[in-house]
Amino acid sequence: MRLYAFRRLAMALPTLLVISVVIFALLELAPGDPMAQLPSGISPEVRADMRISLGLDRPAPLRYLLWLNQILVIEPSVALDTLLGTTLSQNSPRILSWQTRGPVMALIAQRLPQTLVVVGLAYLVGTVAAVVLGVWSAARRDSALDRAGTGVAALGYGLPPYFTAAVLIYIFAIWLGWVPTVYDTTHKVTGWDSMVTQIRQMILPVAVLSLQTTAQITRYTRAAMQDALKQDYIRTARAKGLPERRVLLDHALRNSWVATLTVIALGAPQVFAGAIITEQIFGVNGIGQLLVRSLHTGDLPVVQTVTMLVATLIVLANLAADLIIARIDPRPVHA
Repeated sequence: MRLYAFRRLAMALPTLLVISVVIFALLELAPGDPMAQLPSGISPEVRADMRISLGLDRPAPLRYLLWLNQILVIEPSVALDTLLGTTLSQNSPRILSWQTRGPVMALIAQRLPQTLVVVGLAYLVGTVAAVVLGVWSAARRDSALDRAGTGVAALGYGLPPYFTAAVLIYIFAIWLGWVPTVYDTTHKVTGWDSMVTQIRQMILPVAVLSLQTTAQITRYTRAAMQDALKQDYIRTARAKGLPERRVLLDHALRNSWVATLTVIALGAPQVFAGAIITEQIFGVNGIGQLLVRSLHTGDLPVVQTVTMLVATLIVLANLAADLIIARIDPRPVHA
């Protein structure tokens, strides 16, 4: 198992390196100029000095190596200095935003908690609902509940987040007036009343993201459960007189976990992609909103770093899925 984990980790590191090259190259080749939004009255000499201060006078390969060194060495050193009080990153050039001239990781650290709270809660709610709905639909195949669950999953999978968000805003925020339309990122929880306010403003963003998660995982859970329920050991368990609940949970669900956990692990980063649109709609001051605004302003260091962060999450999710599957079903490891 350890050898398998090291082997998968060794494959993940070159993958991340290739991804970093692709991200940098695509943004380098993208049209646009960070100096284009400056006032027209600025002289060419001042513009040239600003390009030098931003490092745009250097060749692209050199800027890539500098950015890679900042991500792999300098920024982790800054984090260690903050936690341990060391001076590993003293006077080292950090990744700076072209718009704010502040460290990009500081911007991400400010906004990441908002995204993690909304995305994490949405994925937890969506995963639990999907597993319950998938198991129940497989156990009651062709019933009214099965058709309803399949229909909800198809709608959630087919409808884009911006359409779902618009419908939920109109029904629950405008028509019924139960929840606010905009997420107040400055709100702080200091007591029970403020906690209720926080829960109310999280309902719509979490609902939009969790519906997407539920739709995807439900289909795989239902299919895996139906395949497991056709096996001989299920007929044996029922022939022994075991309660249907034990047959479903202890035998069918346990043996269908490999496919289900794979989808759960691989689907986590996709919620971050959906959060990019959702945060814009509801005004959540998170990573997605930061990425969109940076794209509009041409702030390439922020775009590169945030994109690389999301790509790293995807690779780590793939690695986690492989390790979880190997732990549950060691046959591929020993094959």
